Amino acid sequence: MTETFQITVEQAEAYESRFVPALFGEWAPRLCDAAAISDGDRVLDVACGTGVVTREAARRVGDSGRVVGLDLNPAMLEVAARVAPMLTWQQGDVAAMPFRDAEFDIVVCSAALFFFPDLPRALAEMARVVRPGGTVALLTFAGLAEQPGYGPFVDVAVRHAGPGAAVLLSTYWSCGDVTELTRSLDDAGLLVIETRSRVGTARFPSIDALAAIEIKGTPLAARITDEAYDRIVNDLRLVLAPYVAADGRLSLPLRGLTVVTWRNGT
Repeated sequence: MTETFQITVEQAEAYESRFVPALFGEWAPRLCDAAAISDGDRVLDVACGTGVVTREAARRVGDSGRVVGLDLNPAMLEVAARVAPMLTWQQGDVAAMPFRDAEFDIVVCSAALFFFPDLPRALAEMARVVRPGGTVALLTFAGLAEQPGYGPFVDVAVRHAGPGAAVLLSTYWSCGDVTELTRSLDDAGLLVIETRSRVGTARFPSIDALAAIEIKGTPLAARITDEAYDRIVNDLRLVLAPYVAADGRLSLPLRGLTVVTWRNGT
């Protein structure tokens, strides 16, 4: 079965209030820096979620620019519009985007490549809607083997929640091979001009908060029992103890990859 990753409005609200500050807040300005978004640019944020990158881009383009957030999930867009009603939010599929050829100067996509069922088609669409000489900038995460905190987390979840958890929780690390990603971008007509790997920090008030965000805030929540969830939390308290401060706060290293490309053609 193909995983659709559709979520409810309640889960989208949890994403904005928990995932964004814990995981994605620090990466939004980094991606916009890499894309060199500036005053007057026309920017598309693909798979925008609740809009953390969209909002950052809007701050940079000013009144003379244009920013659109695109997402397939209506719940994400409902929350995005509630947080920033002045911005433009568009529902649509990355594999068939509702935009003209060369409509944007810059396309960004943060932590979403691994959700696309047809990645080559998605990249081709990004190349289509950006102008020749324009920029497509992507953020993804390194492979699970390069994630010393999240590797043990996934192992524990799979042990207690079954192989279905592996599909959901290992997906996030599936686009971390730079060589393979570069090949796919080249096939889409996008020339890689910069790749940067850096370690950020996923911050949570506690290990219990991590479990609440990464499990209860995802479709996995509806697929496991309360007993399985409790076993996961108990084991996480042991395996993630090295990343817990004296006050109980959890800081997990998180290696991200930013890839900046230029669209070939005239």
